[in-house]
Amino acid sequence: MKDTSAVMDSSDAQRKKIAVIGGGLVGSLNACFLAKRNFQVDVYEARKDLRVAKFARGRSINLALSYRGRQALKAIGLEDQIVSQGIPMRARMIHSLSGKKTAIPYGTKSQYILSISRENLNKDLLTAVEKYPNAKVHFGHRLLKCTPEEGVITVLGSSNVPTDVTCDLIVGCDGAYSTVRSHLMKKPRFDYSQQYIPHGYMELTIPPKNGDHAMEPNYLHIWPRNTFMMIALPNTNKSFTCTLFMPFEEFEKLLTGSDVLDFFQKYFMDSIPLIGEQALMQEFFLLPAQPMISVKCSSFHLKSRCMLMGDAAHAIVPFFGQGMNAGFEDCLVFDELMDKFNNDLSVCLPEFSRFRIPDDHAISDLSMYNYIEMRAHVNSRWFIFQKNIERCLHAIMPSTFIPLYTMVTFSRIRYHEAVLRWRWQKKVINNGLFFFGTLIAIGSTYLLTHYMLPRPLDYLRRPWNWITYFQNTGHVSLKLP
Repeated sequence: MKDTSAVMDSSDAQRKKIAVIGGGLVGSLNACFLAKRNFQVDVYEARKDLRVAKFARGRSINLALSYRGRQALKAIGLEDQIVSQGIPMRARMIHSLSGKKTAIPYGTKSQYILSISRENLNKDLLTAVEKYPNAKVHFGHRLLKCTPEEGVITVLGSSNVPTDVTCDLIVGCDGAYSTVRSHLMKKPRFDYSQQYIPHGYMELTIPPKNGDHAMEPNYLHIWPRNTFMMIALPNTNKSFTCTLFMPFEEFEKLLTGSDVLDFFQKYFMDSIPLIGEQALMQEFFLLPAQPMISVKCSSFHLKSRCMLMGDAAHAIVPFFGQGMNAGFEDCLVFDELMDKFNNDLSVCLPEFSRFRIPDDHAISDLSMYNYIEMRAHVNSRWFIFQKNIERCLHAIMPSTFIPLYTMVTFSRIRYHEAVLRWRWQKKVINNGLFFFGTLIAIGSTYLLTHYMLPRPLDYLRRPWNWITYFQNTGHVSLKLP
């Protein structure tokens, strides 16, 4: 009889070892993809297990799950489970300064994004990782050193003794302040840039009202105020998580509870009874406004031994709701490349960088643009008019004209291709509006001159008649009309 344990040991010895640094959303999802391919996966997470630790309030912005993220979750069999925990948001609900509310749909009636709890999603993904016998999550293990060429990482665990770990591939999913990336930055020809935007964010809460949501739940609520804004996303516990985005110098002017109340009475009057005066004045000072950083780098890999994904490769500001979705799509794209090139890391890693860098840089730029749209453009009638034109053209020619938001949020059209297509569509629409505007102006002028104003033209003709008469008779006749 064959010794099955010996066979298992032999199989384990041949299995490639992958170290995933970071057990957040992208790290845990990536671990699931890699474990499905029968790699030996070890996830090293600096924090404690959040499933047993107390949740740290205010460290993250609510998540909006859309098509790209859902496709990645679907690939590992988690889409239905996660979607069932989300709340559909079918439109933006714009709150004007006067208190008037206007809905701007995201797309067709069947299209929506999902408000998702970051904490619960991370918990579910960690649990999914641990279901694979060839995957393990090491909590409380901080990366000290990374030597990608040798496939060695040094981690510090609860024993406070640095430990060297050898692996075939190091995957940095350790966020915007990535330790893995900091080691790659020392390598030749590695490009890196970061930008802190001048705005910070602060989270507030609208509690349930009479056991239900205090506002319409199936909307992303926006209070646009040109240079700053507040948004609110619904939660399954019937509350709303509000996020105030504002320049840091404006935050610094609000020093007391009464300053905060005066500010909200001036700019967000309708939100005060929803949040509560006392709760607002207390919650505002619980944590300082948090910064937002945008990170770009190139490339995303080093030979066949190390790669970056998610915020470690491309941290973006949250205004297009694509940070998590882009990170999840990183995992899905890499998985598709592994299928295409039969798990050959020496081919897949450079191809991932080549394929993904233009897209992740494009969504970074789009996220910056969308902040201006959300806080300023949505107040404009011209903006709403353009959106209606886009929806109309999309309904008539669905494969030719696709609104930018639809391409980014409800498809897997590559981000950089969506930008190119959007610019072309804008040019066509603007040229079309100019053409029709010119036709209307010419037509109106024609109607005005030939049908509406005959008498004034008669007066213009009469001086010529007078000259002809004078030439024929030799004298002037002042004939009154």
